Amino acid sequence: MNFTLAVYAAPHASQSAATALRFAQALLRQGHQLYRVFFYCDGVHNGSSLATPPQDETDLLPAWQSLQAEHGLDLVVCIAAAQRRGVLSEAEAKRLERPAANLAPGFELAGLGQLADAVAHSDRLVTFGS
Repeated sequence: MNFTLAVYAAPHASQSAATALRFAQALLRQGHQLYRVFFYCDGVHNGSSLATPPQDETDLLPAWQSLQAEHGLDLVVCIAAAQRRGVLSEAEAKRLERPAANLAPGFELAGLGQLADAVAHSDRLVTFGS
């Protein structure tokens, strides 16, 4: 079965982002396909390279990056939601004349059309967070 995940929660706000990560890992272990992971609303913070959780909390960023590298996952961060929250790629930081970029390697910025495309190419859309 082919899945798309939509993550709406920041990694530090609730267990939703961590649950999405574990769900993605379980899907892939069981032989399912993961078409895309789309980060929207506060979920765009999952793609920030600047977040540094306390030592007693799990850092989800390296786990997402590892999963992306191992399986060639498409980790898409909504560009409009990211700009509102200060998550920028190098190109966007330059275009918007901001002093720095913080989109982590392995993630890409794209519009909501990528979510629509993912839904059209997937058997299931599973959402995490609100």
